[in-house]
Amino acid sequence: MGKDQISTSDENLLQAAEYVEKPESQLKVMWETLRQNKAAVVGLFIIGFLVLIALVIWVSELLGLQVLPYDPNYSDMTQSFIPPNGAHWFGTDQLGRDIFSRVLDGTKISLFVGVAAVSISLSIGVVLGAIAGYRGGRSDTIIMRIMDMMLAIPSILLAISFMAALGKGLDKAVIAIGLVSIPEYARIVRGSILSVKENDYVQAAKVIGNSDSRIIFKHILPNVVSQIVVRATLGISTAVLDTAALGFLGLGVQPPFAEWGDMLGRARGFIFTAPYTLIFPGIAITITVLAFNLLGDGLRDALDPKSRVK
Repeated sequence: MGKDQISTSDENLLQAAEYVEKPESQLKVMWETLRQNKAAVVGLFIIGFLVLIALVIWVSELLGLQVLPYDPNYSDMTQSFIPPNGAHWFGTDQLGRDIFSRVLDGTKISLFVGVAAVSISLSIGVVLGAIAGYRGGRSDTIIMRIMDMMLAIPSILLAISFMAALGKGLDKAVIAIGLVSIPEYARIVRGSILSVKENDYVQAAKVIGNSDSRIIFKHILPNVVSQIVVRATLGISTAVLDTAALGFLGLGVQPPFAEWGDMLGRARGFIFTAPYTLIFPGIAITITVLAFNLLGDGLRDALDPKSRVK
């Protein structure tokens, strides 16, 4: 019995030694943890499928090819309000346009606005948060008070205000949605920098003469990348919702281009006579937002060392 216990103990020690000698990379550990989260995998699969649809449609437009069943912007009043059938899977709208083709075509617009808006807010928010957290003092006070004022206003109202100043259009919507989300990234980066800037390795970098910008971007920000990645993933879902809200109000993408929020806004008067004109764009928005939220939650668990099972 004693020998068996000793043998088992030795095997465990050998396994532990092998684990120490061959440490897994952080990326591999994150991926393995993410794979165990079924909800996150479902979200990642849906996002990958949506990205594939958007890329195929975008490339086909560049090459002058027609991959959609119908031209999403072609109007034929003689085909208006046709219920879902074999020829028009999602039916047709009030102008006789195929809803299935328009929902698919709207994928590339929603994803583009989401990614572009997050890129704007992320780039500006990281810089402002880094300056506020690292320099402190008056810079911190001025920057964060401005961020607090922006956060005090509901995001959609602030986006509408920016749209009123900038005007209507897809590019204006990207800028407005991007500006609205800047405070969230600035606060995340500032808080993270405040928690690590007094660490020994940061002080050592100062002593050997590294510039402030080098210390921030090489020694501090890599330690807060996980929080930024999670927030950016969730931020895309918020941007998709804001895009749909602006489109619903007629401030986003302008006709005849297909955008889910604009489709909802123009079909709201037919909710009782032709409910399918609202149902399918609404489902597209719901699935997209849910997918990014599922992936964001999964990334948060995977990038949090405390949640990993050893």
